[in-house]
Amino acid sequence: MPPVALDRLQGTLDMLVLRTLQREPMHGWGIAQRIQLISRDVLQVNQGSLYPALHRLEERGWVVADWGTSENNRRAKFYRLTAKGQRQLEKEKSSWADFAGAVAAILHTA
Repeated sequence: MPPVALDRLQGTLDMLVLRTLQREPMHGWGIAQRIQLISRDVLQVNQGSLYPALHRLEERGWVVADWGTSENNRRAKFYRLTAKGQRQLEKEKSSWADFAGAVAAILHTA
């Protein structure tokens, strides 16, 4: 399956980033790699989409960032999910499940 361009699905990217950060704080490159790994290379997030999404999530108070040192000894901004972000993630997961169920119902109609 070819990679999906997430920049076309801004809300989906936000949800995927929030879900990725639910596990542990991560820097941008780590977030992108985790999404790609878990999706088995179907979802590939480019920096031009990821960093604006992280800034948007930060502005909304869904994530906060602190400077730290990455695994390769580079200074990096590590993002972590806030309580407000956790609540938003739950809303988005529910909304996504409803949407996916509706699409599946239409696709499976005779």
